[in-house]
Amino acid sequence: MLNARLSGMTDYPFTRLAGLLGKVPPYAGRPPLNLAVGEPQSPPPHIIADTLARHAADWGRYPPICGTPDFRAAVAGWLSRRYNLPAGAIDPDRSILPVQGTREALFQIATVAGAHLGRDDAVVLFPNTSYATYAAAGHLAGAQAIPLSARREDGFLPYLEQLDPELLERTALLYLCTPSNPEGAVADLDYLKKAIALARQYDFVLAVDECYAEIWDEAPPPGTLQAAIALDVDGDDDPFANIIVFHSLSKRSSAAGLRSGFVAGDYRIIALMQRLRTYSSSAPPLPIMAASAALWLDEAHAAEIRDLYRAKLDLAEKALDGVGAFYRPAGGFFLWLEVGNGEELALRLWRDAGIRVLPGRYLGRADADGINPGDRFIRIALVHDDAILAPALSRVAELLKSGGH
Repeated sequence: MLNARLSGMTDYPFTRLAGLLGKVPPYAGRPPLNLAVGEPQSPPPHIIADTLARHAADWGRYPPICGTPDFRAAVAGWLSRRYNLPAGAIDPDRSILPVQGTREALFQIATVAGAHLGRDDAVVLFPNTSYATYAAAGHLAGAQAIPLSARREDGFLPYLEQLDPELLERTALLYLCTPSNPEGAVADLDYLKKAIALARQYDFVLAVDECYAEIWDEAPPPGTLQAAIALDVDGDDDPFANIIVFHSLSKRSSAAGLRSGFVAGDYRIIALMQRLRTYSSSAPPLPIMAASAALWLDEAHAAEIRDLYRAKLDLAEKALDGVGAFYRPAGGFFLWLEVGNGEELALRLWRDAGIRVLPGRYLGRADADGINPGDRFIRIALVHDDAILAPALSRVAELLKSGGH
């Protein structure tokens, strides 16, 4: 009677975390602090409130699923500037679609990529460890969801050269994330070109989650559309064939509650995504699309927010350098600390410091050797003000040095 695939899924990572900590009282010496969730705490730009106020009359109108011309033009302009795309490379009317945040769209792409899902042995590939939505989407679309090793020695990115051709023949969809969640690893242009070439050779969809692309330390991460332009597409009239990328304002603009993002890429994939969303979803409301367009047109606030995260990385490096196998991520705002046993340390941090972190195993799956690569890690979100974050990181360091692992 009920969907067996849905019923058989593991709980969402934060549901599992609640189960882990639920029977353990937090440290009573200070208010609990949540460093588990990547929810920006810095105030959003005034652009949002100002634009929403100007467009208040539009709250009563249904938004078109394809978005407004102003929204699509703003996104096309940002993509062109950010990734140095040639003039006219991105078609705002065929290659861009607004979405309500990107989690929903990341889930839906597994359904859209169903050209190969009629096969009983079709697969969806995703990095191990990664955002939990990737595996769930493949599973519920009827494919076999297969994690790809993304270990420290491979730069925390799947090692594409070792993928079995027989596996690639069965692949409907490959998810990648750059900068990656949770590790903050950045795929360079050569890596992205290899992924695109595989997608075209084996005719699967390459879905690249670039939601953290604007939170970077030393250099802006390259983009998948940028890599595609550098490749010969063998006469295809779409330079972004087989590719779809995902972007959001949640991190770039500290606007998680706006629930505004977009997908861009292969116009055939976009057309199918639009058809699916016409039946199953809705576009962001018109005032939100207007505010989103204004945000994509403005670089100043994004640079200020990026500087805030750099300062948080400075705090983390000062507190944790040499502790918990600390490294400074190239992108994103997560720390990925190797601590021995992630669940045990998460429990101790909650009990002895009132700090909530996410055990890495909740973002990973057991590989072919039966080992979950996230077991030894915790993920810490650097999202709070420095005055809150600095003492919390010092407390994490103290527990690690005292044998917290």
